[in-house]
Amino acid sequence: MSRNLALELVRVTETAALASARYMGRGDKNGADGAAVEGMRLAFESIDIDGEVVIGEGELDEAPMLYIGEKLGTGNGRKTDIAVDPLEGTSLIAKGLPNAIAVLAMSEKGCLLKAPDTYMKKIVVGPEAKGCIDIDDTVTNNITRVSKALNKRISEITLIVQDRDRHKDIIDEARAIGARIKLFSDGDVASAMATCFEETGIDIFMGIGGAPEGVITAAAVKCMGGDMEAKLNPLSEEEISRCHEMGFTDEKLSKVLYLDDLAKGEDVFFAATGITSGDLLKGVVYLKNDKAKTHSIVMRSKTGTIRFVEAIHKLDKNSIMVDLMDKYKNI
Repeated sequence: MSRNLALELVRVTETAALASARYMGRGDKNGADGAAVEGMRLAFESIDIDGEVVIGEGELDEAPMLYIGEKLGTGNGRKTDIAVDPLEGTSLIAKGLPNAIAVLAMSEKGCLLKAPDTYMKKIVVGPEAKGCIDIDDTVTNNITRVSKALNKRISEITLIVQDRDRHKDIIDEARAIGARIKLFSDGDVASAMATCFEETGIDIFMGIGGAPEGVITAAAVKCMGGDMEAKLNPLSEEEISRCHEMGFTDEKLSKVLYLDDLAKGEDVFFAATGITSGDLLKGVVYLKNDKAKTHSIVMRSKTGTIRFVEAIHKLDKNSIMVDLMDKYKNI
């Protein structure tokens, strides 16, 4: 795939971010998500790929756009798998909280796991701790190995985990051995990515979150040279049935999913744009004279290149944004 695709993908996440950012703090997570979805879908139309959504907004009868199986791009380029989350952190933007992002991953056809819409147990670390994690091992042993790999005391290791009751055992065990803990409310992808950047101070991610978000996370981690292990973790009979329908037998449900099981192949792309400012990306800032500034990251596993892209957009010269702003006149 062409390296020029990287900047094309940034245009897609930028558009989703710009479309939804006006909803920040307004308490309307559905409105924000709808605008992000429409912006992302429109931005894909001009990209020369023959893409198919493998992780998106739901099935055709649930989502009018970016549904699983939808074709994206002009149809003239390489066949690709696409995983999208136009607004990761709908509650975050509704409340004006940090770390809402627009995000997508893309790979060669057949390389992204078609994950069921269920929960997934995950553990993620950055490049220097690669090979030190074992999702079937204890919290204590995982943190101990990571501390040795990073040449840090356990009291200097920071674990990031979602603030949910289901993570009480993880939190209790980490506290018992003296590790530092950072809780987050929503936004699995952004929080897991933070482990791969030393300046964030985050060393290890653990917890149970969405399986679709897990695949997108794996694409990012692969591009950055980090490490990840996961296990599907359905929490209800309905979720177990959903897994079976998608070909995940009970035996497969018990297996560890490694990085290459989630995002295989040599050419994986990842792009994200901040909507509200967070640990890694700044959010959308509106400037005078109908301008806005965005901050994005784009990566490619084949080259290992990580680019941060800061852009200033003239909104009245962006045809997609002009149409969206006309449609959502009250926003």
